[in-house]
Amino acid sequence: MSRIRHVAMRGPSRRTVLAAMTVLTAAPSFAQPRPASPALSASRSVMAGSMLGVTVARAPSGARLAIARPEDPADRAIIVLPLTAGATASLLTPGEPGLYELRLTQGRDGAPIILLRQPLATTPASATVTGPARVARGNGLPVRGIGPNGAQDRVTIVPKDAPTEATGPSFFPFENVEATLEAPDEPGAYELRYVMHAPLAEHRVLARQPVTVE
Repeated sequence: MSRIRHVAMRGPSRRTVLAAMTVLTAAPSFAQPRPASPALSASRSVMAGSMLGVTVARAPSGARLAIARPEDPADRAIIVLPLTAGATASLLTPGEPGLYELRLTQGRDGAPIILLRQPLATTPASATVTGPARVARGNGLPVRGIGPNGAQDRVTIVPKDAPTEATGPSFFPFENVEATLEAPDEPGAYELRYVMHAPLAEHRVLARQPVTVE
């Protein structure tokens, strides 16, 4: 608060107050900064069944990452991954090629809401598997397998006519694309397989190579 006076001078030492008024001034106010919004960063196109690296900034408590079809409601998703304290995460993408949506969600009142969304396209999955065409039974078989390299994909050796879900000596290309498998003890016709195991595409054989065990 301040007081203003208008004064008229009438000589060296005489003054007359003509008017006075009080002015009220408000204390300065400081606006509270708004909390920064979360941010989402990831590739918009990847091979179906591969791992998608995602970076999330300023994720709220209880946030989750999800992959869904664009038309799916917030409570419906193909893949859901709760976020931990880290700013990065890796999601296994659907094995079917197509158009999807990467989402950042948060639970409120018992139901998820979508905070952020980003288009995601998956291209057809492909793979290669290579190794010797012949091997003595029980011997080591050096094999190389490259494909989507999803966390659950495997390279295996099984009998030639075995069903797609059959298992044998295996390794996971997500961890290492090369390994030495032990050949079966029974001689016969076998095959090396790269088997993709991803949402919407379980036990899908992407590549094969015949192997004769002698």
